[in-house]
Order: sequence, then structure tokens, then C-alpha cells
Amino acid sequence: MKTFHLAANQISFPTPRRMLSAAALVLCAATLAGCSKDEAPKESKPGQALASVNGEEITVLQLNEELQRLGVGAQQQQVAGKQVLQALIDRELLESEAAKEKLDRDPKVMQAIERARSLIIAQAYMQKRLGEPVRPSQAEVEDYFNKNPQFFSNRKQFAMNELILSASDLTPEVRAAADNAKSLEEVAVFLDARNIKYGRAQVTRSTADLNPQLSAKLLSMQKGQLFAVKEGDRAMLISIAEVRDAPVTLAIAAPQISQYLMNKKNKELAAAEIQRLRGTAKIAYLNKDYQPDPNAPAGGAPAAAPAAGTPAITADPSATAVATGPAGQSVAPPAETGAATDKSALERGVAGLK
Repeated sequence: MKTFHLAANQISFPTPRRMLSAAALVLCAATLAGCSKDEAPKESKPGQALASVNGEEITVLQLNEELQRLGVGAQQQQVAGKQVLQALIDRELLESEAAKEKLDRDPKVMQAIERARSLIIAQAYMQKRLGEPVRPSQAEVEDYFNKNPQFFSNRKQFAMNELILSASDLTPEVRAAADNAKSLEEVAVFLDARNIKYGRAQVTRSTADLNPQLSAKLLSMQKGQLFAVKEGDRAMLISIAEVRDAPVTLAIAAPQISQYLMNKKNKELAAAEIQRLRGTAKIAYLNKDYQPDPNAPAGGAPAAAPAAGTPAITADPSATAVATGPAGQSVAPPAETGAATDKSALERGVAGLK
């Protein structure tokens, strides 16, 4: 049985929502000015202070700002406020100790503060320029749903079995054995006979997890067909156990589609604003080595919407693989990847489209 060899593409996962336990470190990045405590006197009115740490007050204004950044709802603010206040106290302690050691004057720290300041100001300008996002109409949502049946009404789900081994153990001999094997179990027997260590896993991916070319490739494979994936220092030998229908209705998909379309519109508006600013600015490259290729896309252009969503919590390389032929020639460009007929699966399916 011939195996198809796949090469995993490196991806960036979406940053998870910040946890309150990590807030002490996250909050440090919110400093806007590269100045020490002595240079930035604090003002507070009676009753505004919630706590005092070695004489430095933590105010209601600071707490409310952090609660807003964390997206805490009104019903949870009382409980969350206590936790966030502890995080603010921790930050104050860390900042105070850092100031004693003059870390706020360290060139790398000052550079990081300046970068954070620049990013925050640039983001504030863009938010003001774009204004409040406009949600797409029901007709726009339905149109996207109807034009992308592979994500929704015609969604398929692949149940796959894996043998996971070190990439260095995926030798030509192992590849040849996989090519000639009739099942994944035959490959396991081959590995056992040569004392090659491996693990087993069962994974599920859908046509919303994979780029369209790879989905089509998997749909064309027979049940039990083997293919290989390399990702970093590990390799996977995978067989398809089952392909089943897993449709998603418009009612379930609508909120995520709406969010995606809104984000897409904002990206387009932001890109247009960048282009406008570039068109009116005088930009000179003093080092010609860094001058962009005139044929390359202009800076700030929005990336094309990926063909699928983000992977599940446990990243499976098959979700980001690129099918290759015997000679290793790529037949499908990598796409960003993310979806069980349950709501969480759908959210993964369209999250990567944002």
C-alpha cells in the first residue's frame, strides 16, 4: 500500500484569553511611558484608592481598566475584581523591585516599553479611524454560508489513527515498509521488530480543519490508506479509519460567520488606511538592502482569508499538512487551519478565518 508523504507547515496559534493568574506579568506590558515612578507622579482622589503597596496607591480607575481589558462581565466583576486587585498588587511589587535594580533604565527594557507605547498609540488611532464595527446583514451571512458548503452543509469528518515516532526514525527503510504495508498494524509490527519506539493516537479532523486541496486529497483516499507527516522532531504515520458527514446548520454557524465577516471588513478598512497613509508619506530606504521588491504586495495589505479554521487544542500535523507526490512536489499550498457537529467544533472551523 503506497503512502502519501505530507510535510507539516508551521503555524501560529491564536493567543488564548489571558488568565487572571498570569495577570501580574501581562499587566506589566500596559505601561505607556518609559519613565520611572519618580518621574510619573500619581494623582488620586479620596475614596478612589483600593490598596496601598509601600506607599503606592492602586486605584479604582486602574482596576476598572484591567477588568475592561480582560473582558469581565458586570456579573463577574465583584469576584474577578478581587483577583485582579491581587494581580495589580503583584505588579506593583515587581515594578518596585525592578526600579530598585534600575531595570527600568535597561536599554532592552526601555526599547520594549517604547515598542509597546508605539503599538498602543497606533492601535488607538486605527480604532478611532475605523469607528464602531458594523455587523453584516443576515443576507451577507447566508451568502457566505451558501458559498462555502465545505465548511458547513457539506462538511466531512475524518477519523484517523496515528503512529507517532521520532522524525529521525522515519528512515527510507520505514517509509518502504509503510509503502508495502496493508494496514497501520503491519507498520507497528515492523517497528516493534526493530525496537523503534512509537506512540499511538486517534484524531478527528474535518474539511473545516484542513485546506481545500488536502481535504480533497483525503477524500480521494481509500479507507485504511496510509500517509506520512513530518513535523519538527517527530513524524506520524496515519491511516483514515472513517469518513462521515458532519453538516452544520446556518442557525449554528451564523454567529461565527457574522464575526468573521465583521473582522474581515475591519482588516480591509485598516489596509486601505495604511495604503492611504503610505500614498501621502515620503518613505526613503536609506539601506537599499531593505528596500522591498517592487513586485511584492504593498505593506499593510490584508492576508487572504484562510480556507479553514484553527486546529483543535491538541495540534495535529495532518491539520496543517501539505500533500506531496512521490518526488516531494507540493500539490497544495498550506493554509491556516480549525471544528464534531457541536458548537465548539464550528467555532474552531471559522476561527481561523478571522
